[in-house]
Amino acid sequence: MDGLISTRDNRTERGAARMGEAVTCGSGAEYGGRADLDHEFPFSRSSVRKFRRGEVIAGAGVLIDMFARVQRGMVSASTPLPDGREFIVEIIPKGGLIGELEVLRRQSLSLEYRASSDCELHFFDGRLLRELCANNPQFQVNILSKALARVSELELRLISNAGANLKQRLARTLLRLSALYRMDAQNSGDELVISQHDLAATLPASREKVNQCLRRLREGKVVDGAQGKIRILNRKALEAYAEGV
Repeated sequence: MDGLISTRDNRTERGAARMGEAVTCGSGAEYGGRADLDHEFPFSRSSVRKFRRGEVIAGAGVLIDMFARVQRGMVSASTPLPDGREFIVEIIPKGGLIGELEVLRRQSLSLEYRASSDCELHFFDGRLLRELCANNPQFQVNILSKALARVSELELRLISNAGANLKQRLARTLLRLSALYRMDAQNSGDELVISQHDLAATLPASREKVNQCLRRLREGKVVDGAQGKIRILNRKALEAYAEGV
């Protein structure tokens, strides 16, 4: 256990350093020149950072007055379980925010954030977010509504999975990830880039049991794929498994 705690502390320190670098190394370029995500924030970004798949972006317990938006790729938010395993609470797609509620509440991060794929994040000064929320009630409503929608989705997912078997949970998770991938116009959502470790941590379940379920789905020509990738071959069959049919 001491080794696990030590490793996690080191990862947190590295994550804190990366977040700190992101605040100070930016060019301060103004938003407003792009038509996709930039219209949401009428103030300058502090920095743009790129992370490789698997890199820690920020660790739990980090208190830095900034938040980030996923501009490209995906980010996972996780927490350790009592038995030492990792539970990926949420996978944040392009356009998703990281740390906005903590900035508004002036709290430290409660989850560890890691790049699920090669990704690009845009970082913003937390003070600017608080000032905009204070001066623009509609913007505040929009920010809090998005956060509430995420929390509600997580709650419904946990309740739904509580009474489901592993095959149902796996099918639902693959379909949910497919929907996240489809948010990027360049992705059909049929090919998912996710390691067996991350897939098991998302359910959560042991890798051995997840591998057994994946093998059955491959045998039934429902999914296919090499290491680190899963391709959906028969979406209707996967939806039927998700419904427990």
